[in-house]
Amino acid sequence: MLRIRLQRMGRKKAPSYRVIVSERTKDPYAGGIEILGHYNPIAQPKILELKADRIQHWIANGAQPSETVHNLLVREGIISGDKQKSVKISQKRQKKLTAKQAEAEAAKVAAAEKKKAAEESEKAAAEAKKAEEQAAAEAAATADAEPAPEVAATETPIEPEA
Repeated sequence: MLRIRLQRMGRKKAPSYRVIVSERTKDPYAGGIEILGHYNPIAQPKILELKADRIQHWIANGAQPSETVHNLLVREGIISGDKQKSVKISQKRQKKLTAKQAEAEAAKVAAAEKKKAAEESEKAAAEAKKAEEQAAAEAAATADAEPAPEVAATETPIEPEA
């Protein structure tokens, strides 16, 4: 199976890449069938020069672009589609991600429960205030209707302590 991929060139810590067509099973450092362009991610601005007609030819003949090359081709508008996400995540990294995702999900759930409890307490407080106002209004209505009888003050004798 043919693969359109990047072949690393350049010095140490200064990579540049060739976009090549090669057999998928061949050594990554081996030469390819054809050079389709080059890519320099270090340069400012990044340099990407491609032979669009040759890339279309190889894709039509069954060559599959690597994930990175696919993303570059989509960005340049040579092929249509969405950018691909890399699925090459180590198992250890995946466990860390799932642990972090679980923590984030738990925090989300806790925040939602806290918000719900706060809303319920506000609702209960509003209902209590409404009931209190209603009771005060009823008391005022009954007080206006009938005058309250006066209560006679009775004195209670104070007994001396023994």
